[in-house]
Amino acid sequence: MSDTSTPRPRAGQPIVFRNGTVLTMDDRHTVHQRGDILVIDDRIEAVGPQLEVPEGTFEIDAAGGIVMPGMIDTHRHMWQTAMRGYGADWTLTQYFVWYYLEHGSHFRPQDVWAGNALSALDALDAGVTTTVDWSHGLRTVDHAEAALEALESSAGRFVLAYGNIFAGPWEWTHAADVRRFLERRNTSSDMLGFQLAFDVTGDPAFPERAAFEAADELGLAVTTHAGVWGATNDSGIKLMYENGFMHEDTVYVHAATLNDESYQMIAATGGSVSISTESEQSCGQGYPPAWVLRSHAIPVSMSVDTSVWFSSDLFAAMRATLGADRSLEHMKAHEIGETVTHAHLRAEHVVDWATRGGAKALGKDHLVGSLEPGKKADIVLLKNDASPTMFPIVNPYGHVSLQANRGDVHTVLVNGALAKFEHALVGDGIAKARSAVEDTVSYLQSTLGDEVWRQGMNPEIPETKILDNPYQYTDFRTAATHAAVPDV
Repeated sequence: MSDTSTPRPRAGQPIVFRNGTVLTMDDRHTVHQRGDILVIDDRIEAVGPQLEVPEGTFEIDAAGGIVMPGMIDTHRHMWQTAMRGYGADWTLTQYFVWYYLEHGSHFRPQDVWAGNALSALDALDAGVTTTVDWSHGLRTVDHAEAALEALESSAGRFVLAYGNIFAGPWEWTHAADVRRFLERRNTSSDMLGFQLAFDVTGDPAFPERAAFEAADELGLAVTTHAGVWGATNDSGIKLMYENGFMHEDTVYVHAATLNDESYQMIAATGGSVSISTESEQSCGQGYPPAWVLRSHAIPVSMSVDTSVWFSSDLFAAMRATLGADRSLEHMKAHEIGETVTHAHLRAEHVVDWATRGGAKALGKDHLVGSLEPGKKADIVLLKNDASPTMFPIVNPYGHVSLQANRGDVHTVLVNGALAKFEHALVGDGIAKARSAVEDTVSYLQSTLGDEVWRQGMNPEIPETKILDNPYQYTDFRTAATHAAVPDV
């Protein structure tokens, strides 16, 4: 919590960032080396050097720092944040066993609230101003109400992607109480949106059709884990395509083990892919796919997946994505006796994916994702005069993607309001979240027992058909994913 004695803008007071390196992320990727940004109410009024501002404007000195749009995370399982780091040594199979098969159903509504509350603060602290809560632990509407309450109590901008891994999507999307919840809570708010979150197993009977029809009836976009080895692959994409359920607002998460035909279907129908490179590197969904998405001109956004494993900021995601893409490029060149002289994936690209790419994927490009007059004032200042890492700033895109971290986030504005200032979150949210998370951890430890709790960090894999799919609401199995992945 920041020191309340630190001068801050009054409610409704205009704010100006002065003399920062401004990455606008507009269509031209305009950069102002010594630029200002004027915020009036919830919107950006002007961007440029030496702006004239209204009398009484609150001034934030951005000299020596980088001003950029708030980052956008298009896939984060926020409810799992209360278990931060628990699965550091897991594989994807072990994750499926723990959450899908054995213990995910133990989470109470208050545990979902705790994870969401902590994750919301975590995102803001790292300069992520819009987050998709890929909330697939909502086994009752009470869980959904708790998830939404935590989001609405935060200063961030969110999309609740409603999901339930404990029941078939064709069931819960048509449950009367779920429909009432979505119809009642899905108002036209710029601060909160909704999606439906479910996966397509590839069952030729296509039971997920009913869930897609529900999404169309409710006017909601679908976000789906696709191209995940052993779980969701080309057969699911083909079913979606043949039945007319691939749309411009569909977000495919990971998309790491698809064939060219599937990527062509995504490209042709205008969908986008949310890559979670740290997850793909560690879990085994497939090799991080930025390289193949670029070859098909598929729009990309970025995400952190889950803090039960990975970093919870997009700085790490950008860094990992550059590393994975470049290492593959070098490796393939060396295999044929060549060398790479120019990196194809640039720092500027991943900064775009972490900001504008997310806005486009969510249909919010008219509101956020770039620093332009008329857009919402979701703004991040990276500045840390006490850190030797924050100077000199000679390549701002490279600095954001390969040098900076959450400790360098000085100021965060969401909708024109301060969420973080002078390196500290505003408000008393941390104390409330800490108390709730401590209760959740204590509850889970006592429910599972000490031995099971300890073993869960390095679990034995039980005799299951987990390689075929982790979804316990269906008996569909396939061996199609067990063959070697084609050479990339």
